[in-house]
Amino acid sequence: MVKAFFAALMLGVMVAAGNAYAEGSSGQGSKADPQWAQLNEGQRGVLSPLAGEWDTLRPWQREKMLDIARDYPKMEPEQQQRVQKRLNDWSRMTPFERENIRKKYQQFQALPADKKQELRKKWREYQSLPESQREALRHEHPELDSVDDLGN
Repeated sequence: MVKAFFAALMLGVMVAAGNAYAEGSSGQGSKADPQWAQLNEGQRGVLSPLAGEWDTLRPWQREKMLDIARDYPKMEPEQQQRVQKRLNDWSRMTPFERENIRKKYQQFQALPADKKQELRKKWREYQSLPESQREALRHEHPELDSVDDLGN
């Protein structure tokens, strides 16, 4: 369950409604589907971790990323750092890892509100542990090994 919560934290803004949006997207027009070279300087700056793969993203994925780039200047510095970290993390994942994250996010979203709240509480408790205790927990549960870095 911690993994599902982690997936939700990591994807947050990035793929919040990815599959639902994809089903509802009309995919029309080049405005919603620009090539990397067509992005303005600000968009390219925010989305630079995705530069190498931008032209292969699906139209709905590009539109989600453009939404992030549009909102980026209005974000607090901490939010901007989090977005940059998530974009970097996402760009380094394999397609298989991305699909697993999407599935875990969807599983988390399907949980009842009280269960989500419980997982968020456990996550905060885990984050407040000293590094030595988190390391011990990761050693006991290797499937959670990457949780620390990507949940921020």
